[in-house]
Amino acid sequence: MSRLGNLGARLYRGEVGYDFIGNRMIWYGVSVLITITAIVGLAVSGLNMGIEFKGGAVFTTDEKPKISVSQAHESAVEASGHEAIVQGLGDGNMRIQITEVDTATANAVKTQLSDDLGIPESKINADLVGPSWGEQIANKAWTGLGIFMVLVVVYLAIAFEWRMAIAALVALIHDITITVGVYALVGFEVTPGTVIGLLTILGYSLYDTVVVFDSLKESTVGITRQTRWTYSEIANRSINGTLVRSINTTVVALLPVAGLLFIGGGVLGAGMLNDISLSLFVGLAAGAYSSIFIATPLVADLKERDPQMKALKKRILAKRAAAAAKGEDGEDDDRDNEREPGAGTPETAGAVVGQRERPRGQGRTPGNRR
Repeated sequence: MSRLGNLGARLYRGEVGYDFIGNRMIWYGVSVLITITAIVGLAVSGLNMGIEFKGGAVFTTDEKPKISVSQAHESAVEASGHEAIVQGLGDGNMRIQITEVDTATANAVKTQLSDDLGIPESKINADLVGPSWGEQIANKAWTGLGIFMVLVVVYLAIAFEWRMAIAALVALIHDITITVGVYALVGFEVTPGTVIGLLTILGYSLYDTVVVFDSLKESTVGITRQTRWTYSEIANRSINGTLVRSINTTVVALLPVAGLLFIGGGVLGAGMLNDISLSLFVGLAAGAYSSIFIATPLVADLKERDPQMKALKKRILAKRAAAAAKGEDGEDDDRDNEREPGAGTPETAGAVVGQRERPRGQGRTPGNRR
């Protein structure tokens, strides 16, 4: 078995682990700090909305211009009076995007570009984009996001419980806020591809969260019938048990997205890839973080407020205190007479919370050996 696989097995059995729940206030603080930074960046810098949302004109040349991209950018800004985005295409042609220009201004800009680029005006294609189309896209995106959030809360409340639904919702809002804040700080253009990327990351974020929640649900069946572990301790075991799986799936998902962002957009200069790849990259990373450090610790916090969990924790702490006074560990005395939480039968208990394995030969039906 590989070293990573061996680590995953030890985490699953509870032999090693990190106290995510015990250190949850640190992660809460880190998330609050990141979220505040994202909100401040959004308030100060704002989003660089693309032409699809603000309206404008896109000029594409059918002939290679006689000036460089930087010179074409200066010409477009001077001719229009607005900021312009100039991209060099693979065949040597250029794509010039200017926001917030009307038809009359677009015609004047086209004439000026023809002179500055050194190509006939007939070799420049102009496409006008109205802001109403982008507004419709934005409204539909917000509607889709709202419907998605409602369905997520309803599903998790039915499949798991309302506390997990609330925690998942908080994690999703956390991921969206961070992703949008990064867009504001970096200044990347927001296009319909960005909206698609934002809607896509919600599924990835929810996937990791549900994996941990499912493990937690199985591990806490019959939790009140034992006095060995509190809800928070079992939640921490669930996180550690799925930690390697979450890391593996996140890394595998991030690698191709990183290729789009850093190689496609950075090295090859395909700027149109930045809009969707940045949202996917940041969203995937934030989703993996929130499922481990935000969602599950928040569920544990909410669950520990339940009267039954409070009473269970009180019994466990009292038992441990009494055992400590006697010099015992407080666990061995009830290993054989209490089922583990989440265990359907005594034989399967160890697979959930790390119970000692049954000695070989125990439980066999007496009889003659062949």
